[in-house]
Amino acid sequence: MAEFVLGIDYGSTMIKAGVFDMEGRDKGVSSVKVDNTSPKTGWYERDLDGVWESSRAAIAGALKAASEKYGVSGGDIAALSLTGHGNGAHLVDENGRGTRPAIEGTDGRAASYVDAWKKDGSFSRIHPMNMQALWPAHSLCVMAWLRDNEAETLEKTRWILNPKDYVRLRLTGEAFLEYSDASGSGLINTRDRKIDEAMLDIAGLGLLAEKMPPLKYAADPCGEVTRAAAAETGLKAGTPVAAGCYDIDSAGLATGLTDESVMNVIVGSWANNQFISKTPLVSEDFFSTTVYAIEGYYLMLEGSATGAINLEWFVDRFMETDKREAAASGKSVYALCDEAVASVKPGASDIIFLPFLYGSNVNFKAKGTLIGMEGSHTRSDVIRAFFEGICFTHRYHIEKMAAYGKVPAAARMAGGAARSLVWRQMFADVLDKSIEVTAATELGTLGAAMCAAVLAGACGSLHDAATKMVEVTGRTDPNSALKDVYTRKYENYKRAIEALDSYWS
Repeated sequence: MAEFVLGIDYGSTMIKAGVFDMEGRDKGVSSVKVDNTSPKTGWYERDLDGVWESSRAAIAGALKAASEKYGVSGGDIAALSLTGHGNGAHLVDENGRGTRPAIEGTDGRAASYVDAWKKDGSFSRIHPMNMQALWPAHSLCVMAWLRDNEAETLEKTRWILNPKDYVRLRLTGEAFLEYSDASGSGLINTRDRKIDEAMLDIAGLGLLAEKMPPLKYAADPCGEVTRAAAAETGLKAGTPVAAGCYDIDSAGLATGLTDESVMNVIVGSWANNQFISKTPLVSEDFFSTTVYAIEGYYLMLEGSATGAINLEWFVDRFMETDKREAAASGKSVYALCDEAVASVKPGASDIIFLPFLYGSNVNFKAKGTLIGMEGSHTRSDVIRAFFEGICFTHRYHIEKMAAYGKVPAAARMAGGAARSLVWRQMFADVLDKSIEVTAATELGTLGAAMCAAVLAGACGSLHDAATKMVEVTGRTDPNSALKDVYTRKYENYKRAIEALDSYWS
C-alpha cells in the first residue's frame, strides 16, 4: 500500500518537490533553479519548457533522495499535488505547449492599466466581484496588455493557466484551474466563485472566459500521471493528482492556519501577511481577498513583492565570493548575513532601505532605495538595513490590515526567513508580536502534500491534515527593550516613503 505523498512547489526562483509520510515528515526534498529572462527593463519572463524541465528534475531528485534515505520509490506515492506563486500569465495551446514565454508575477509591463481602470471606473465596477486590488503583474492587467500588444498570442492560446496548473497539465495532460490562485488572479468572480464573462467584459476581456479551464477545489482530483510524465520523473503512471493551491494557502495550511485565531507572516519573494475568515473583507483599498483552500473560508492578504527577494538580489550581486567560500565550508551564505546583522546593534545605524527592487506596496513606480549612508558604514550596516526594511514593509501591511478590523494576535512565520533566529527575533521586535514556527522547513511542498493526503484518503479534510501533519516547534517573543528603537526607525522608514512619493510620481 502506498504510504507517502508528494508536494511540488513552483516558486519565483526555485521549483521544489518533497516526499512526505502521512504525519508530515519529509522523506526527501529536491530544489531546482528556474531561470528568468528580462527582455526589457521591468519585464520578467521564463521559458515554459524550462519550467517543466526544472519541475521534472525536482520530482526525480526528491524521489531519488527518498529512495536513498528511506527506500521510497515512485510506486509508494499514493497521490501528489502542487502549489505555486500566482499572477502573470502561463498560456498554452491545444497541445499544452506554450504560446509565448511565461510572464512572471514580478513583471511591470502592464502598469498603465492600473491607472486607466481606476480613472475610467472599471476597477470600481469589477472589484466587488473579484475582490482584488490592481497592480502591474496582476493577471487581469497582464491579459489586457496581451490583448492590446500580442493579439496573435491570445488567438493561439487554448488555456490560460496559473503557474502550478501548467506543471499539473504537463503531469496529467488535463487542464484545470483551482479556486485559490484563480481568485488571486483577478480573472474570476471571487464573490460568486465562478468564471464570469460579464465581469471580464468590464475590462474588455470577455473573450478570455472560453480560454479558462474548469475550476476545482484544492483536494479535488485533477487527473493522473501519464506514462510519458512517469518516464520523465520516476513517478508511477496512474498516480492521482490533486488540484493543489496558491502558495500563500499552502503556507497557511503547512503552519496550521485553519481558523481565525492565528495569522501568517510569510517572508518569501513577496512580503505576505494573511489571516482567514468566513466573512470576506471587501474594500478597494485592501490588497486581496481570495477563496481559501479550506472550503467555507476566505483568505485576506496584504502583501507586495517587497520581501526576501530583495536580500537575494544583494547576495547575488555583492556576495558572490562569500557564496563560494560559504559553500566550500558547508555553510549558507545567508548564515553569513545573519552574522553580519548580529554584529550591528539595532540602534547603531540609521540607514533606511526601501525594499522596492521588484515592486512597491506604496507607489508602483517606486524603486529600491538606501537612505542615510555615511562613509563610516560597513557592509554589515547595509545588510542590517535590508533585514530591517523587509521587516518594516511587513509591519506596514499589518497596520493596514488592522485598519479594517481585528488582526489575530498570534503569528506563525513562513518562508526562508523563518529558519533564521536573527531574523525571527527582528520580526518579533519590529511587529511587537510573538512569532511561532513549525517543524517543516519546506512549507510549500508540505501544504501541497496535505492536499494529496486528502485525495489519497489518509486525511478526511484539510483541517484534519493540518492536525495530523503540522507541529509547532518554536516561539520567539519580542524584546520590549527594543520597542522604542524599532518604532523610531519604522517612523523614519515611513517618512522616507512619504518624502519620495512626489519624486516617483
